[in-house]
Amino acid sequence: MAKEQVIRMVTDQVMTVMTDLLDNPDAVPVGISARHVHLTREHVQTLFGRGYRLTVMKNLSQPGQFAAAETVEIAGSKGNIAKLRILGPERPDSQVEIPFSDGRRLGIVPPVRTSGDLKGTPGILIKGPAGVVRLESGVIVADRHIHMSPDDAKWFGVRHLDIVKARIDGPKGGIIDQITVRVNRAYQLDLHLDTDDANTFLISQGQKITLLI
Repeated sequence: MAKEQVIRMVTDQVMTVMTDLLDNPDAVPVGISARHVHLTREHVQTLFGRGYRLTVMKNLSQPGQFAAAETVEIAGSKGNIAKLRILGPERPDSQVEIPFSDGRRLGIVPPVRTSGDLKGTPGILIKGPAGVVRLESGVIVADRHIHMSPDDAKWFGVRHLDIVKARIDGPKGGIIDQITVRVNRAYQLDLHLDTDDANTFLISQGQKITLLI
């Protein structure tokens, strides 16, 4: 590619970003989080075999996070869900994140929690090709949250763990509340909603919404 073409391409990309910021300086991209599971190293080996390592299928919006090629099945008292995607890397505690509508299908009532806050949550049976794991707790509906870098937080005038709202445009738009701000130097700006929220407001992956402070 010629030098002039590279310069033109980069200039166009920068101008697109700047135009978006000028048109709506409070715009935030949405990442729709489908049902998934996080596993400990021990549970990965129980489900897939001794020494097994997760395979990176796709990198996610947050640095270091990825969707693995591997899936598992979860089973509750009323039903099961197959091909549940594993997200990596491995974690200190295994947890299953589902939309509330999946709880009815499984026969459980998962509470809305921040990732990692698992005390008193329902358990679930996880099935893999090499074994099964029974979690005594760990099933949650993830809280609505927005990832921000310190610069993003400064731009929006918010702090870590602030609760904010957002306006969603479109044929089923509205105001969405109870969004927790999470600030970390490693974060990329991204609002995470589950599929129940996305379906309610007809939100698509990557759609820009307006943060209300």
